[in-house]
Amino acid sequence: MVIDFLLQVWKDNHDREALIWRDEVYTYGWLLDRFGYWRRSLENEKIGPRSVVILEGDFSPNAVALFFALLQHLCILVPLTDAVKGKKEEFISIAQGEISLAIDKLDSVSITRLKNSASHPLYNQLRETGHPGLVLFSSGSTGESKAAVHDMVRLLDKFKQRRPSMRTITFLLYDHVGGINTMLHTLSNGGCIITVPERHPDVVLETVEKYKAELLPTSPTFLNLLLMSEAYKRHDISSLKTISYGTEPMSEFTLRRFHELFPNVKLQQTYGLSELGILRSKSRDANSLWVKIGGEEFETRVVDDILHIKARSAMLGYLNAPSPFTEDGWFNTGDSVEVDGDYVRFLGRKSEIINVGGEKVYPAEVEGVIEQLPSVAQAVVYGEKNAITGNIVCADVTSFDSEVDDKELISSIKQHCRDRLQKYKVPVKIKIVAESQYTDRFKKSRR
Repeated sequence: MVIDFLLQVWKDNHDREALIWRDEVYTYGWLLDRFGYWRRSLENEKIGPRSVVILEGDFSPNAVALFFALLQHLCILVPLTDAVKGKKEEFISIAQGEISLAIDKLDSVSITRLKNSASHPLYNQLRETGHPGLVLFSSGSTGESKAAVHDMVRLLDKFKQRRPSMRTITFLLYDHVGGINTMLHTLSNGGCIITVPERHPDVVLETVEKYKAELLPTSPTFLNLLLMSEAYKRHDISSLKTISYGTEPMSEFTLRRFHELFPNVKLQQTYGLSELGILRSKSRDANSLWVKIGGEEFETRVVDDILHIKARSAMLGYLNAPSPFTEDGWFNTGDSVEVDGDYVRFLGRKSEIINVGGEKVYPAEVEGVIEQLPSVAQAVVYGEKNAITGNIVCADVTSFDSEVDDKELISSIKQHCRDRLQKYKVPVKIKIVAESQYTDRFKKSRR
């Protein structure tokens, strides 16, 4: 069956810690028992194989056990979290959800039968193969969210190769490709997933200290927040071996500063998409943004500075958008890259590039310069139409100090940028904003 290889890992690690949730430890033996309980419950509730099941929750014990029980039951899973609560009804409609399994804060599960009938051709394709499926919604930070449909047999293949087990923080969300990758990787290698009650720097690092976490998968935005908060001064995080980061470009300044503070922590850049899963990666060195990506069953190419990927684990297609694959099977990622031999450096999304009088400006580069200033907490750079140059560079900046004089800060930012950037990259308009500029997924919220 689909996850028999995982069940064997769980049996082999029967008495080891599998999950820590709300200060309670759950072993692999418990997980096996709970998995069996939910397999029986699905049959008793007459939830048929191949049903499209909305699974609302986080990394609670029942949410984890149900995820795998539904896979073995050959269902099509649609995980959702509170991060998308404003779009929940829309997502359920797009996914044609037939059953809802909602897991509350106390880990209780409620079952609701929905009125939808899941008849999308991609679902029929899955049903014909007899494989379980997974639907992941993109973050939609720069546009409409797209629903990617995966064949879980393909997605699970890479986890059959055993790798070192680690005690891992579940920072990336339960309905995010990175969060699911964290869960699958950890539980297929006999590791322990350690949940956090809140994704706040002090809470995360307190959890690292308390449970001796070894791996923290996160985002550049969160690492920047961690540095700004100086939470690392209040907690012992010596157990950390690796911090992996992805989901958006990292600034060289943040990477360099983090490495200087924690020379013994391996910083690993990762790359993945809702449409493809997570690729294996290897950074050129700890201070470098150059990374080699690929691994088993992944091929890469660069066309007009845009990364294309061909992967066996690629999605079948979108529920609500045309196929993005080329005729020869390559997925256009939309990510602009530079190439140096086997390594690439991510510059940003093609859709985010600002064209100023024929010159390209990558927001991440400008943001990295602005965020070097000690008074700046976060910068989000974007383009604005201009009759003369086509576009101008603009920046919304959040400051550490609520008492800061906006005019003085804006002046210092412009001077700092003039000293370090070409003239056309210097922001023409700068606005000081009070609100946070990142999403619930800890990615910068762009216009």
